[in-house]
Amino acid sequence: MRLPEFTLLRPQALAEAARLAAEPGAQLLAGGTDLLANLRRGIGAPRRLVQLEGVASLQVLERTASGVRIGAGVTLARLAQAPELAEACAAAREAAASVAAPAHRAAATLGGNLCQDTRCVYYNQSEAWRRSNGYCLKLSGDICHVAPQGRICRAAYSGDLAPALIALDAEVEIAGAAGAVRSLPLADLYKDDGASPLALERGEIVASVRVPASAPAVRSGYAKLRARGAIDFPLAGVAMALALEAGRIARLRVALTGTNSRPLLLQGTDELRGRAPDGALAEAIARLVRKQAGPMRTTVAAADYRRQAAAALAGRLLARLAGGGA
Repeated sequence: MRLPEFTLLRPQALAEAARLAAEPGAQLLAGGTDLLANLRRGIGAPRRLVQLEGVASLQVLERTASGVRIGAGVTLARLAQAPELAEACAAAREAAASVAAPAHRAAATLGGNLCQDTRCVYYNQSEAWRRSNGYCLKLSGDICHVAPQGRICRAAYSGDLAPALIALDAEVEIAGAAGAVRSLPLADLYKDDGASPLALERGEIVASVRVPASAPAVRSGYAKLRARGAIDFPLAGVAMALALEAGRIARLRVALTGTNSRPLLLQGTDELRGRAPDGALAEAIARLVRKQAGPMRTTVAAADYRRQAAAALAGRLLARLAGGGA
């Protein structure tokens, strides 16, 4: 499986990168750990790859009075060890440390992880496999093999950093080819469409993520299930941020990955404020997870197993964070 021929462009400024990315046949390249594997499978054939490694402004990682700002070019290896994130963004550090293997984390970036393509067992295959099986709705076909009665691709979003940062109420900064920068809640970067999961216009680039300063009492964490202890994408992943006051829940945010076509911020957690972090609360959170998580046959693991696993992971995270564990 050879890479297709392309021209590699190396812009030094963000505006130049956005302008090049807006041109027909161009595609952005960060660490390449997901993109290059797909290109080798015949998934996409861009004529130009716009390498972001030389854009210095994407490497920022700073903590200020208002919170933490992380450039999209910061590697996951750096995130996993960043002292700036030790307390304020523990979930993000844990998520970064859980991605693939050390060599992948040394190359993979925050922006690449946030913007990675959705995944499906019918899509992430070689060109020969997909052709013989019949192309799918996500690429070259007109049917979703997972949900053949519908007209929406059900490929699953499987990034680890998005749920962790969504649980921490992060915002994303997006730069455009015209030089304008806009901000939006990170959860709004995603659409519930496996074939077109990102709410980005052509030429727009995720430039950085801002995590607001939180009260010292806020604790956060991330946990996931995967087929193997390294390399594999999450079959289900859960991020949680909570704060306790007088032994009761004062704040609770839970986000999921690997189960839906976008990272999912769990709804209904505000109604759980004031409750003790006990087994009854864990079951209440598990019910919300089981109701809102929508895994389908996008992996080799059964959909209901992934739903139940996500619920169990949420309960374990609650116990760990409420108990003050690292």
